[in-house]
Amino acid sequence: MQDIFQSIRSQCSMFPPVIGWIAKEDPEGPLLIRWGEALKDTGFQLVDVSVSFSELFAQKDETEITNVKKASFLSASVLKNYVVPKLEEIIEGEKKVTHYTLMEDTENAILDPGKANLKIEPENVDICYPPIFQSGGVFDLKPDAESNDDDLYYDAKGVIICSIGARYNSYCSNVARTYLINADKLQGKAYKVLLRAHEAAIMSLRPGNTAAASYKAAVEVVQRDGPEFLPHMTKSVGTGIGIELREIRLNLNARNERVLNVGMVFNVSLGFHNLRIESDNPKTRFFSLLLSDTVIIRDEGPEIATAMCSKSVSDVLYSFNDDEEESEMKPNPKVDANGTESIISNLKVIPSSDKQEATKEEVQRQHQAEVSRQKSDENARMFTAGSSDSSDCQGSLKSACDLEAYKNVDDIPSSKELMIQVDHKNEAVLLPINGLMVPFHIATIKSASSQQDGDISYIRILLNAPVSGFNANNVLPHKFQGYVYLKELSFRSKDTRHVNQVVQLIKNLRHKVVPRESEKAERATLITQEKMPISKTKSIILSDLCIRPSFGGRERKIIGTLEGHSNGFCYSTMRQEERLEVSYRNIKHALFQPAEKEMITLIHLHLHKHIRVGSKNTKDVQFYVIVMDAGATLGTGRKSINDSDDLEAEQQGRNRKSKVNAEFNTFIKRISELWEQPHLKAFNLNFDIPHKEFGFHGVPFKDSVFIVPTDNCLVELIEFPFLVITLSNIEIVNLERVGIGKNNFDMTIIFKDFKQEAFRIDAIPSASLDCIKDWLNSKNIKYYESKMNLHWRPILKTILEDPKEFIQDGGWEFLNLQISDSDLDNSECEEGCYPSELEESELNKEDSDNASVVGFDDDKKENELTEVEGKRWDEVVAEKGSVDREHGNESGNEDTRRSHKEKSSTKAQLPNIKYSKGTSAKKQKIR
Repeated sequence: MQDIFQSIRSQCSMFPPVIGWIAKEDPEGPLLIRWGEALKDTGFQLVDVSVSFSELFAQKDETEITNVKKASFLSASVLKNYVVPKLEEIIEGEKKVTHYTLMEDTENAILDPGKANLKIEPENVDICYPPIFQSGGVFDLKPDAESNDDDLYYDAKGVIICSIGARYNSYCSNVARTYLINADKLQGKAYKVLLRAHEAAIMSLRPGNTAAASYKAAVEVVQRDGPEFLPHMTKSVGTGIGIELREIRLNLNARNERVLNVGMVFNVSLGFHNLRIESDNPKTRFFSLLLSDTVIIRDEGPEIATAMCSKSVSDVLYSFNDDEEESEMKPNPKVDANGTESIISNLKVIPSSDKQEATKEEVQRQHQAEVSRQKSDENARMFTAGSSDSSDCQGSLKSACDLEAYKNVDDIPSSKELMIQVDHKNEAVLLPINGLMVPFHIATIKSASSQQDGDISYIRILLNAPVSGFNANNVLPHKFQGYVYLKELSFRSKDTRHVNQVVQLIKNLRHKVVPRESEKAERATLITQEKMPISKTKSIILSDLCIRPSFGGRERKIIGTLEGHSNGFCYSTMRQEERLEVSYRNIKHALFQPAEKEMITLIHLHLHKHIRVGSKNTKDVQFYVIVMDAGATLGTGRKSINDSDDLEAEQQGRNRKSKVNAEFNTFIKRISELWEQPHLKAFNLNFDIPHKEFGFHGVPFKDSVFIVPTDNCLVELIEFPFLVITLSNIEIVNLERVGIGKNNFDMTIIFKDFKQEAFRIDAIPSASLDCIKDWLNSKNIKYYESKMNLHWRPILKTILEDPKEFIQDGGWEFLNLQISDSDLDNSECEEGCYPSELEESELNKEDSDNASVVGFDDDKKENELTEVEGKRWDEVVAEKGSVDREHGNESGNEDTRRSHKEKSSTKAQLPNIKYSKGTSAKKQKIR
């Protein structure tokens, strides 16, 4: 040690030398203790560098984040798969178990992950602190709390707090949940307020915000929804977390103005301490609540690493619902004087022999009410955080907004005559306005036309200006707010020949420039693919596959090979130029659909960003094998059941289907094992398989197809164009034209991005209604029902214009209007109640005006799309008749045609929405 100190003295020009050290870190072991003592005796100037190292290590790299996510997965899994079932077993069996015993058992489950059904190597895991269990009115929300020797208390109005912290490769995670037994109104309200505040604190962890913003967001929610709980709120909402369980300099309190960055990780922990209820039992008189999650800051927002362990009201409230309690706790939610719903006793029920099971409809209704509340809170946070801005859609139209014909005024060609000129070199049109030649880039011109009236000829030039109607891609009004736009210019001339010549020159220049600008705009949206390293063994291979969309737009089937490499897929054919690479980083959903009743087995990749396949940009790539030729199932006459050739062909078809499915399963299993590697774990990739038992028929585009849900999507992967809707992007679902006696209904999907057009699936058989409701309910998706189709464009436009009023008036609850057919018939409908032919034409005109700013000609693309997508509706219905009869829907075709006729005359629009909850359904008019 003295040699080291002497070397420092000889190398340092200043005296005393300045040495950095960790001042508050207690040394462990004889070597470090001796080093610290020797360092203090050197006379060096010691400077605490703890803050600098905190700055250095605050932002985690991908390897560190992977370790944090694995530690979080371990913590949340132990709590969900081990602790909660154990608590339920104790409560149901009325066993006596101490907090300390629960702590020891849970610690063993962390150190031996196999007890929680986890395949994690024990040598890589450890605990951050001994698990904490608290109940019976004695609570401590400090980080250094401990489990005592008291028995777990789980009688009525009891509260149980569980906190678990686990390490993976030395990186920490933390999760805490509170469980309530037969909660009263105050306990229920307190938990709901805490849940909203906790979610608000998490949503405020965004790049560019300060650490104090998270605390302030939680305080605002508590002040708004439960000001009586504010004195009991913890003084911070968490700290940074990493190798250290608590990085104190990343404390989320009111004074920390440190700016947050991508890659930071936080333990968001919020609680209410020592709340009191009216009770004679000292074990229930005082209670506390605590919620904690491990959160990673990403570019797109916070990622909750411990989200798999639910904290929703329906999963933490337990109720015995004994006979003596049923008189106090009603199944229907009520609203108290403060506007807060009382606790629903059937949210989560511990089995009881004398308990009468709630009906399916009641459980579904109660769950939807809770989903509606969560949706309202989510919308309030979203609009408050300003997440509905238009910055996400400006990239694709940036070239259109920043078009430039001439760099400065001197470059504009001079002309003695004020006549319209077309400058082919600079791709501009010069127009005489107020005695000056004003240039317009050709891409800003939408169309040019001429008209003759006697001796006078007119030129009409339409420009790509934004329109007043709602358009999801309309960027200009957001980018240039307060500007006045020029939409149309008209000129007159006595020189008919010159007029016709100018119009023709403008059209020729547009046909030359617009396709190029279109391709440039499309290529700007493409992702830059990583270079695909060729595997030396090439062991993960699937051969003899076709691809959709095909290379070069050729209709013939192209056979190729799909290979799985260390960072992506590679598909190639015998031709060298026919090669496609898809990076794992760009895969949003990977789907596998084996052939059962279908004729193909497929792997479908839905991507984050577009890639180019041949001459097309696409987000969907599919690799498939035809296991049975469509023509093989058709026969010209009745054949004997004992025909040996037919039996042999049928057996060969089954054998081929089984073989192909087995090959795909082997390939997918090996790819899934590859995705478990640390460098790919962060992408969270896995193969979704459609659940056909929840499938239903519908018309998303032109054809009637069979649509099926997966764990993360709603898909249709057989017919082109494909349908892939991410469930996490869905805001609500509105089931339209639902009524007794109707054989079909429609389903409209509203996305969380309100600037995105609503998506509708038409002509769904009414027999599928209950199945769809069950599926939506299981996925926590809020749905509504209406007896007619709504015009969603003006509705979304109204919401975006005044989101605060939308939130204050109850959000989506204006869709809860129950208007019967008799009410509509008897009510005096104002003029404009249903869109007239003029209004429909205006809407169509608005759609046409809402084109891209560049003004691309899409005639050729539309023709190509029509050829690919299919035939007219009536032709499809005729061809699909046999399919409908096969599925027991003989009346489907007639019903479908009737539904399309009804929709043309009964579409309703809501240009002036009032979201008032108190308005009577009979008095409310649908405009």
